[in-house]
Amino acid sequence: MAQDTVDPWIKKKADSFRPLSAEQKAAVENAVPAESTAKPKKARRILVFYRCEGFIHGSIPYANLALETMGKKTGAFTVDLADTYDVFNAENLKKYDGILLNNTTGMTFAKPEQQNAFLDFIMSGKGLAGIHAASDNFGRHPECRAIVGGEFGGHPWNAGGTWAFKLDDPDHVLNKAFGGKGFWHTDEIYQYQPATFVGTKTLRVLVSLDMKQDEVSKLINDGPREVPVSWLRKAGDGRVFYTNFGHREDTFTKPMILKHMLDGIQYSLGDLDADATPTDAAPKKDPAYSPAKP
Repeated sequence: MAQDTVDPWIKKKADSFRPLSAEQKAAVENAVPAESTAKPKKARRILVFYRCEGFIHGSIPYANLALETMGKKTGAFTVDLADTYDVFNAENLKKYDGILLNNTTGMTFAKPEQQNAFLDFIMSGKGLAGIHAASDNFGRHPECRAIVGGEFGGHPWNAGGTWAFKLDDPDHVLNKAFGGKGFWHTDEIYQYQPATFVGTKTLRVLVSLDMKQDEVSKLINDGPREVPVSWLRKAGDGRVFYTNFGHREDTFTKPMILKHMLDGIQYSLGDLDADATPTDAAPKKDPAYSPAKP
C-alpha cells in the first residue's frame, strides 16, 4: 500500500478555518486604512506566509483578508498568500520585497537552502514583518528566531482580557496610529523567553504592556519587568517589524491596530522611513501611559 503523502496541514487548516460571513468581511474591510502613510517608491509585493505546525489561530483568515484589502485600498503593496515551504527558495523570493509571517507557529525548514534563502532575503536588504505568533517559530533555527527578536514564553495576559498598553516612544512614526496616547485593547499578549529575547540593545521597542496598571502587572510573579509588544529593528541591510497584536479575530476590525500594522509593513518594505536606533542607544523619551480603564 502506498504511503499517504497528503500534507497534514491541509486537513488542519480545513478543520480550523471557517469562511468569513459577509458581515465579518465588511467589518475587516471597513477597518482597513483608506490611505498609506508613505507612497511606495516602486510597486511592492509581499509574501504572506501562514502555515502552522503548532497551535492554529482562527484569526489567520481575518488577517489575510485585512492584508489583501490593505494592498488594494492603499496601493502600498500586492499580497501573495502561501502556506507551503517550497516558496522559500532564492529564485522565487526575487519577486518579493517583503515576507510577512501571519500567526505562523513552529516553522521548520526541511532543507538548509530554504533557511538560507529566508535569511539571505532579509539580510540583503528586504523586509520581514510578523503578526502575533510570528514569534512562536524557529525552534530549530536560532538565527531565524533571533531576526524576529523574541520567542514565545507564555501568555498570562489571555485573549479574554482587556489590557493596558503604553507607547515607549509616543512620537515615533510607527506609533502615529495611536495619536500619542496609551490605550486599552482586548487581545492575547505574549511574554518572551529571557534566554532568547534579543533585547533593547538591538530592538527599538514601540509599544509595551503598561505595568502601571495593576490589572496588568499583577500577572507577573517574578518581579517587575517590561513586556514589549511591538518593535522594529535592522537586520543586516534589511528591516524587521513585529507586533504581538493579532490573536483575536476582532483585532482585525480595529482601525488603529491595522494602521499600526500597515505602517510597520511599509517600514519593512523600505517605503516609510523610521528610526530603528535600538532603545538602549536612542534618546530617552517619556512614555505615554494608558488612561484609567474605560
